[in-house]
Amino acid sequence: MCSLEEMTLLRLEEAFLAMLAHVGSSILQPLLLAGPEHSEPWARECLCLLQQLHRSSEQLQEVTEQSLQSLQKRLHQPCTAGLESLLMLGSADRILQVYMEYIESYTSCMVVQVFQQVAKRKSRYWRVQFGLLQKHLPGMSFEGPVDAVLAQALRQPLVQHLQQCVLLLLQLRDGLGKSHPAQELVTQAITLYGNLQSFLQQALDQATATQALWHSLSSRLKDALCTPTRRLLQDSQDVPMTATPLRAERVLLFDDALVLLQGPAVHTFDLRLLWVRPRRHECTFCVLTPEEEFSLSARDPLGRAVWQWKVSRAVSQALRGKKDFPVLGAGPAPSEPPACRSVAYTFSAEGRLCQATYEGEWCLARPHGKGTLKWPDGRHHVGNFRWGLEHGFGIYLVPKATEDQFDCYKCHWQEGSMCGYGICEYGSEEVYKGYFRAGLRHGFGVLDSAPQAPQPFRYTGHWEQDQRSGYGVQEDSSRGERYIGEWQANQRHGLGVVVTQAGVCYQGTFQADKMVGPGILLSEDDSMYEGTFTRDLTFEGKGKITFPNGFTLEGSFSSGAGRGLYTQSVLDTAALPPDPSSTHKRQLGVGALPVESRWRGVYTPFWDFAHAGCPGELQEALLGFQVQSSRELRRSQERGSPEDAAGGTEAFLEDLLRPRQPAALRRHLGEALSAAWHPLGKLLRTLMLTFQATYAGIGANKHLQGLAQEEVKQHARELWAAYRGLLQVALQHKGQALEDEDAETRDQRVHGLMLPLVLPSFYSELFTLYLLLHEREDGLYSQGISSLSVFPDTKLLELLDVHKHLWPLKDLRLTSNQRSSLVRDKCFLSATECLQKIITTVDPREKLEVLEKTYLEIEATVSRVLGREHKLPMDDLLPLLVYVVSRARIQHLGAEIHLIRDMMDPVHTGGRYDFLLTALESCYQHIQKEDVRLHRLPGHWDLRDLR
Repeated sequence: MCSLEEMTLLRLEEAFLAMLAHVGSSILQPLLLAGPEHSEPWARECLCLLQQLHRSSEQLQEVTEQSLQSLQKRLHQPCTAGLESLLMLGSADRILQVYMEYIESYTSCMVVQVFQQVAKRKSRYWRVQFGLLQKHLPGMSFEGPVDAVLAQALRQPLVQHLQQCVLLLLQLRDGLGKSHPAQELVTQAITLYGNLQSFLQQALDQATATQALWHSLSSRLKDALCTPTRRLLQDSQDVPMTATPLRAERVLLFDDALVLLQGPAVHTFDLRLLWVRPRRHECTFCVLTPEEEFSLSARDPLGRAVWQWKVSRAVSQALRGKKDFPVLGAGPAPSEPPACRSVAYTFSAEGRLCQATYEGEWCLARPHGKGTLKWPDGRHHVGNFRWGLEHGFGIYLVPKATEDQFDCYKCHWQEGSMCGYGICEYGSEEVYKGYFRAGLRHGFGVLDSAPQAPQPFRYTGHWEQDQRSGYGVQEDSSRGERYIGEWQANQRHGLGVVVTQAGVCYQGTFQADKMVGPGILLSEDDSMYEGTFTRDLTFEGKGKITFPNGFTLEGSFSSGAGRGLYTQSVLDTAALPPDPSSTHKRQLGVGALPVESRWRGVYTPFWDFAHAGCPGELQEALLGFQVQSSRELRRSQERGSPEDAAGGTEAFLEDLLRPRQPAALRRHLGEALSAAWHPLGKLLRTLMLTFQATYAGIGANKHLQGLAQEEVKQHARELWAAYRGLLQVALQHKGQALEDEDAETRDQRVHGLMLPLVLPSFYSELFTLYLLLHEREDGLYSQGISSLSVFPDTKLLELLDVHKHLWPLKDLRLTSNQRSSLVRDKCFLSATECLQKIITTVDPREKLEVLEKTYLEIEATVSRVLGREHKLPMDDLLPLLVYVVSRARIQHLGAEIHLIRDMMDPVHTGGRYDFLLTALESCYQHIQKEDVRLHRLPGHWDLRDLR
């Protein structure tokens, strides 16, 4: 059965509900009808506040009615409805929220003097209404100004009801046994309603103080500061406080802002962007804001403590967006405001951020973390900030004069300037991918012209202070030519090579974009001119022309408009035609463009990264040329670092320290070079980009084969040094040192380990150059192969003068099983199939191993024929090898042989592999001979022809 306290609570709720209804009908509804009807902003604001107060009152009535219903249900069904069914106990938080909304609405009306504005009209009407209300509000005085009576009538019922609720709940708790299951529930409700009482009293006190403040200020200051929701928390007139260096006359702390009054000037600081820091002086503390830093000084330590505590708590309140509950000073002390926050702010001080709006993360009054910065002129930066400056990855948009056109910079930043790798898409549709320093293009980079530009181009090379300077390659599609060489101030300047689609190539010294002084010009038919040129590349002065047939023309040359070429020179027809194999002597750029200094701009960022100790935050900005889109760049930045999948920077450094045998080291290097996130993999991919830019397309010219070959070898040396550099960093992290490496060991590692691993990345372009260089030889070789293919096996063996006792075929009557066996061994078929595998790999060592296995297969076949172990002398080997080569029909064998010769490990020079390669080369040269092409094979071998 219900207790006496519950019955009393029921009657209390009934009386409170009736009182709310009378207040609503006698005051709130007439207030809305009597509200200001003017169109001025203040009148509209008053009406909105009254409407909000009326809605809050209706919600309060609704929740009180629900509470009353729960009490009535408990009264009539005490067995089925426990104390937890009472709304004021089981749903106290919900009631609390409704009460607080009513309190906020009421105090807002109070602060901006809504009641005073309304009371000016129909004062006699309100006297009549007060008379009707008096019997429902006993103990309340209805004497005095109308606005004061209105304010008291709207708050008095709430104040009294909360007081009585707390008393009755205390009595209810005391009446329950200590072991009663609802004991804790009632205790929590008592605490909640007690805190609500404190909150109400604090809200009334703050509203009264705020209202008094507006009366003390001039109308101009009041208009500037007064808002319905703003509350005064502290005034320097109550607890003295001064601000330096601003010399404020008065300091006001509101629940949303700190205000300094300095004569006619008003300095308002958003509390969400205000940080408090103590000072050594016991009476002073420091205040940090986005654009100001000042000190607040009190007369004594107690005053400083009061202000610092209140400012800190107000900042915490502002960041949470609601007032403390319980009120300040009640319950456990709230935590200090966080140093890092996310708030929007518009800068007003003069400078680069003037009128810019920043929205994002802050720390100690500075943009710090991820954020967005927008300027009124349309500039837009999204990315990372550190202590107020752009730092890390960011996307920066700069509007152009033309509508809907922007320069888009997707870059890494350092202390407010672009620094490191970035992709920039200009409004002109040009695209730059490369490095920046201090906001300018600096270091290695690639610039592509607009696709529809009148003169489309691509520049791949070094930049200094936003200009092409240093070594670089530019492809001019409209002119069909490519320049490879040195630049200065956006012009070709220094040693350089030009190759054209028309087959004309020239090398010389450039000055102000024009070729000057002596140079070399190679025509499409391989004629070569060595001498001086004019700026438009016409022969001028002393020179020498060497024709493909070996004739030379040496003397003085000159030309005039429409007059052709004039010369006073000597024609030498005694020279022999040049050997096709000597075409490597006409390689351009070799020696003129030192291979060590060509792509230093690619290696420099890597070594900067290594010398810094391989920090994780720098790896993302290291050689990002394999990233093709801003989406991938941004995804990489959001992951924190692109190597997360492999465990980060520490993981790959730790992996370097694992002891490895040569085979395991080779696998490790192969995995590192193929990984897009690994520094070695990034370096290799960037080098591939430079190689393609130099030697693919227009650059695929046979006269650049030597330049490309030495470049690949140099990359292998540099990548081995890069691996050693990373290993040194890993050892330094462990407090160890890297052992020195002598030149011989280094060369063995480069040629035997690194070169075979990196060669596949450059093989396509490099082999194309070998094909072009040896095109004539391979053409003759193909004709020879075609001529030899018309002979049946036995006839060809006979014509090649292979001794018949070495033939794998005999005049026997064969059974089916024997025929199968002989077909398998027919005319060195296993050796032929083995040699054909030479084109299935790009590794020179593996190609040499294929050649060795071919030789062993030839010997094994002969040994089976003879029925004993047999070592072939040179007289027998070479004819058999010619036979195998002719039947293997390997295309471009000359290009293969020369690439193997140039790229094989020097340790094999003079050894078994060198001997076998020389033998293969001799066979290749023999097949080119005119007698072979005319089906006139020698009846006897002259070994001198094969060497």
